[in-house]
Amino acid sequence: MTDDFAALTHLLDERSTCRAFLPDEVPAATLSSLLELAQRTPSWCNTQPWHVEVTSGAATVALRSALLAHVLSQPQSPDFPFPAGYPGVYGDRRRECGFQLYDSIGIERSDKDARFVQMLRNFEFFDAPHVALITTEADLGTYGAVDCGLWVQTFLLGAQALGLAAAPQAALASYGSFFRSHFDLPETRQVVCGISFGYADPSAPVNAFRTSRAGLADAVTFHS
Repeated sequence: MTDDFAALTHLLDERSTCRAFLPDEVPAATLSSLLELAQRTPSWCNTQPWHVEVTSGAATVALRSALLAHVLSQPQSPDFPFPAGYPGVYGDRRRECGFQLYDSIGIERSDKDARFVQMLRNFEFFDAPHVALITTEADLGTYGAVDCGLWVQTFLLGAQALGLAAAPQAALASYGSFFRSHFDLPETRQVVCGISFGYADPSAPVNAFRTSRAGLADAVTFHS
């Protein structure tokens, strides 16, 4: 095993979705280094379809307030269809993650009100000081979104390497029209997802649990 492979393994092992952040902002130089690293992400024909809106300080506060008000009063408007269902093992994995989340903060599975409040934490960005909203160009279709997914992975690993925490959030993509209006984006920009990021609150129980991963036997078929 090379040192580079060991370092990548360590980053992947240590990274997790953060759901409680400290208020401290990321220094501008660190933020620039992270975003410059993410620009190295490969893409179809080098199209680099992503454009990212990044908020800090008052901009994050204003976005949080406006988004939460919108969520509580308007229907969802995702640019990409959400899953029609979670059959079989996919539903099992989803439930396992959800139960771990609720157990970590003492929410009974039957407590719908508490679960709703926790769901709204997505739109409060888990109190993160920064948000990155990732968009793609509509004409680039599915593969533009796929390339943005690669950008997200680069960003997440870069953040981990810099001692930052992050929460990639499909939930933010539920309100594509809101974000186009808020950031004055053209109609051709589609919202892929958002990332709340900053420094993790190490004392928060919600940051302590870790999800499982399927083994190779469940995920790979070898042919020879």
